[in-house]
Amino acid sequence: MNWLKSALLMVDVQNDFCPGGSLAVPDGNAVVEPLNILSKRFFDAGALVVVTQDWHPSGHSSFVESGGIWPEHCVQGTEGARLYKELNTDCVHFFLRKGWRTNVDSYSSFFENDKITTTGLEGFLRSGTGIGSVFVGGLATDYCVLYTLLDAVRLGFKAFLLKDAVRGVDYPTGSVEKALKRMQDAGVQLIPSGTLL
Repeated sequence: MNWLKSALLMVDVQNDFCPGGSLAVPDGNAVVEPLNILSKRFFDAGALVVVTQDWHPSGHSSFVESGGIWPEHCVQGTEGARLYKELNTDCVHFFLRKGWRTNVDSYSSFFENDKITTTGLEGFLRSGTGIGSVFVGGLATDYCVLYTLLDAVRLGFKAFLLKDAVRGVDYPTGSVEKALKRMQDAGVQLIPSGTLL
């Protein structure tokens, strides 16, 4: 593995997606320990570490009150939008806030849902050393993690799902299983984090 050409993406490990949050992912905080271990490993090896956050305005189109399917979550500046307190961000090189356009509901860390409007993440990864591989963990498997990995493959990155460092909403029921199959069919490699240690 070429660490200098690799990046760890820690997706949306925020209070609202962890136990007690408004859109809590079952066992969502279980991703923190493996991600903390991995972020130090990546950092020490000279690899990039990126954290993403949902950063929605009040009244975002994905919220039930606005006709969406999700309860209000990760509203800009609220406690729910903050990164989970136990997630160690000391080794993070780049923080990306996404989902801040009121009328655009998107899950990917790379693009808005039109697949044209970029978040800037690809440009950041391509600049400098030219990252070729992305390793993704976080929340949730069947939404933001899924679409981040699908876009990573579409953009030409070698993409890896860290199986023990993700958890899913599983809404509707069966969506986690379907997401894993979609990722594999697209060429994402599913690996345990221990293979990188």
